[in-house]
Amino acid sequence: MTAIHGNLQGLSALERRSIERLHHHVSAAGEIASDALAVRLCALAARLGRQVGVLVDRSGAVTHALVGDDRKLELPDLGRWGKESGRLRGLRLVHVHLKGEPVDADDQNDLVRLGLDLVAAITLRGDAPHLVSIAHLPLHPSHERAEIAAPVAWSATAFDFTALLAALQARLQRIRPPARMVDARERALLVHVGPEQAAVAEACLDELEELARTARVEVVGRIIQRRREIDGRTVVGSGKLADLAFAATEADATLLVFGRELSPSQSKTIARQADIKVIDRTQLILDIFARRARTQDGKLQVELAQLRYSLPRLGDRDNALSRLTGGIGGTGPGETKLEIDRRRCRDRIHRLEAQLDRLKRGRGLRRDGRTRADVPAVALVGYTNVGKSSLLNALTKSDAFTEDLLFATLDPTTRRIRLPGGTVAVITDTVGFVRDLPTELKGAFEATLEEAAAADLLIVVVDGAHPHCEDQLDSVMAILRDHGLGDKPLRVVVNKADAIDRRAAVRDLAARRAAPLVSATRRDGIADLIDLIEGSLCAVGAASPLPVAADAPDAADAAVAPG
Repeated sequence: MTAIHGNLQGLSALERRSIERLHHHVSAAGEIASDALAVRLCALAARLGRQVGVLVDRSGAVTHALVGDDRKLELPDLGRWGKESGRLRGLRLVHVHLKGEPVDADDQNDLVRLGLDLVAAITLRGDAPHLVSIAHLPLHPSHERAEIAAPVAWSATAFDFTALLAALQARLQRIRPPARMVDARERALLVHVGPEQAAVAEACLDELEELARTARVEVVGRIIQRRREIDGRTVVGSGKLADLAFAATEADATLLVFGRELSPSQSKTIARQADIKVIDRTQLILDIFARRARTQDGKLQVELAQLRYSLPRLGDRDNALSRLTGGIGGTGPGETKLEIDRRRCRDRIHRLEAQLDRLKRGRGLRRDGRTRADVPAVALVGYTNVGKSSLLNALTKSDAFTEDLLFATLDPTTRRIRLPGGTVAVITDTVGFVRDLPTELKGAFEATLEEAAAADLLIVVVDGAHPHCEDQLDSVMAILRDHGLGDKPLRVVVNKADAIDRRAAVRDLAARRAAPLVSATRRDGIADLIDLIEGSLCAVGAASPLPVAADAPDAADAAVAPG
């Protein structure tokens, strides 16, 4: 028996049974719906004064019976049920319009949002089928969202559904290239919304794409909407949201990633109307942090950031699951499930904050020990993925983890180095910064900022091969200023000199900042950088030349020797 979906108020038991019996009507291959099914739908719609419809699978069987009001139909939440490889869903919608209108905007939205094979709207003459209009995903590039055939008499319909389905699948196969990432967890459509110029928006999407790649998410499309005022409900506006749903269907995407932070209600509205999972940039970064954290400190910081992000969003969940807590004082409804979740979340946040405070005191004691031993400290800071860990390895012959991904390392790493004059110093590789750092993630950078604050010298590393390296440098300098580190002694170093080639803008940046050009992978310029570090430490009074033991290796040679 077919289940009824939609507005069932006011229906008698007899009327419900009549609707449930629609599953007896099976349509033949190649036809939209059988004549008997169309006649039955029209008779029910005329009698009830409501739109009535069915979802029919490719075998011709009715899977869902649908009831709405006199203006629109209510479709069930299908999720990804029946969707073949994320493409067409394998269902077609056949329904009755009471006011003589053809396929309308709601029908087109349902077509795109659910990935239906087609939508057919039948109009009435009395209580019998009159005209039918048909909409399907476009076969030709000139149609942006849907192709709608002109209404024709139901009795004269000569529509070959099998041929249409074959043509649709052939076109979708052509415009959807196979996935390039074998280990991709999701296929994402990236969305940027804001008043920025095209070049700035593209740069923001470039970084978002790098974040997606780091999270093992395959990017299948990018969309930019230039908009002065953000829509409070859907961010992009209802019309553009329908276009996004269509673009996601075209690209076989399983995920929409927004470059701006979404409120809980916005995420829910977009996901419901576009019928696709939705996340924002903050959630993407949190996922990367959760996968990359290795130390206890890093894992605790990530969990704390996730809880702080989730706490205000718990209110958006279904709080209908109220339960009794029992015991004296538990009379009445007790705590709702939502209240319990909030309390547990706050308790866990307080415990994590206490644990992190103990770890912070431990880091402080270790730094105090280095200070008492009069060991100068150098911190490598910079944007994420500029090569700080590779530079640490080149300077100290260490083997810190490196990979061409954003946030490849999430925990500060400290190594010793003996400078040419004999001074022993420590160099710390810190977590890379990122522009517009989400509030929930600022705690994850606390250890990095502590190391930078305690350092005698900051080495600001710049990725000379990045097309927006100066913008990244400006972001790093702004973060340092915001945290009271703008007056720290610092030197700028341009890394990846082997990939710069003849880029005049980068060389101009290096000249203006008196920044040496180095290559951490080739170890070009490393010896000169060591001399620069020693000279800078001496200039700030943090180091003085010491006698070098006869059996001690030369510091510069040791730093550049292959590890």
